[in-house]
Amino acid sequence: MSAWETYRDIIDLPYPTRSRHPRMPIGDRAAQFAPFAALTGFGAVLRETERITEKRIELDEYEKEKLDEKIRLILEEKEIHPEITVTFFVPDEKKDGGAYVTASGHIKRVDEAEQLLILEEGDKIPMEDIYEISRV
Repeated sequence: MSAWETYRDIIDLPYPTRSRHPRMPIGDRAAQFAPFAALTGFGAVLRETERITEKRIELDEYEKEKLDEKIRLILEEKEIHPEITVTFFVPDEKKDGGAYVTASGHIKRVDEAEQLLILEEGDKIPMEDIYEISRV
């Protein structure tokens, strides 16, 4: 006797359901079989650790004087809004170090109270973080 013949009397009956327990939605049923990630977030931590930052370059007294002189000469011409290129240090928010960024633009003003060099393009550069400045 074949399997079909054995179960012929029940093969076309509807699937039994219980009124007390409604059927689970298909999306929830599929979630039961999703892979388990025991180390959730570990990949993000590894990527953050791999990210390389630069150390801030400390200028000696001679280099500081030279830079101060360049800044002074450029600021004397700030009324004509000269175009400059500034390389400055941006500290990293998450770990030690940071990155050196170069921005170009026209001087808008210098905020003496906050010690910021403000460019017309919107960049606000802390004076203490400037590594190099030149007129274009």
